Amino acid sequence: MAKRTYETDAIRVHWDSERCIHTAICLRSLPEVFDNANHPWVTVDGAPADKVAAAIERCPSGALTYERLDGTAGEQPAGPVEIVPRPNGPLSVRGAIVVRDVAGEVFVETTRATLCRCGQSQNQPFCDLSHRRAGFEDNPRVIPQERGSARSPAELTPTSEDQREEVHGDSQAE
Repeated sequence: MAKRTYETDAIRVHWDSERCIHTAICLRSLPEVFDNANHPWVTVDGAPADKVAAAIERCPSGALTYERLDGTAGEQPAGPVEIVPRPNGPLSVRGAIVVRDVAGEVFVETTRATLCRCGQSQNQPFCDLSHRRAGFEDNPRVIPQERGSARSPAELTPTSEDQREEVHGDSQAE
């Protein structure tokens, strides 16, 4: 696992390359600190600690994290956990996240993560961009408009007959 740490008196930045999905949000947010043409690619003293922290909090994967060393509060979870599927890609998760292993032990606690949904990642449960090589595409099924008036999940979950009809065009009435 390739983890690096960069720091000043005010902030310590951690980068976990195995969690990075290369969105380049950090590069665009604060190029005077994050520049992959430089070695090292993180120059923490290139901007005030508050700006560095704000740029890091935009990282969707949680590959970039920070600790404040100047007494300022660190990153706080953004409200309740929010899970959003990225088009043809991973699940973007934000909030107070606890990921457990198969034995139920805490694997990681974080505020941001991108979780694999294609099943191909070699870094499960995190995305490693394998969905691109695998040609993963979202399920095109449209969420029914009845969703808002449903009284239970069963009303929105297709039965095996409904699924067979969608796939094969079968109908019990025929």
